[in-house]
Amino acid sequence: MKTLFVMAAALVVTLGLSGEAFAQAPGGTQKIVNNTTAALGMGLSVIGIGIGLGLIGYAALSGIARQPEQAGAIQGAMFIIAGLVEGAGIISLVLCLVTIFV
Repeated sequence: MKTLFVMAAALVVTLGLSGEAFAQAPGGTQKIVNNTTAALGMGLSVIGIGIGLGLIGYAALSGIARQPEQAGAIQGAMFIIAGLVEGAGIISLVLCLVTIFV
């Protein structure tokens, strides 16, 4: 139930922020709205990256604690998944920066 609530809250925040990004404000205030949305997007990206890497590390350490003989295989998989999470996060940050400067 808690997971469902968190997912619903994330959906509401995402949809709420996307509405601001496409708003047509008179007098050149569109750039301010885009900058605010991009800044919030960057903050959410960094929080997501931190949570993802923390969960990956927790799961890897738990797996190594249960089966120490598989430490090498677990570490290899952990580094691959952590790289994918970082890559997705960096793409998100670059897209937010493009929104600010373009």
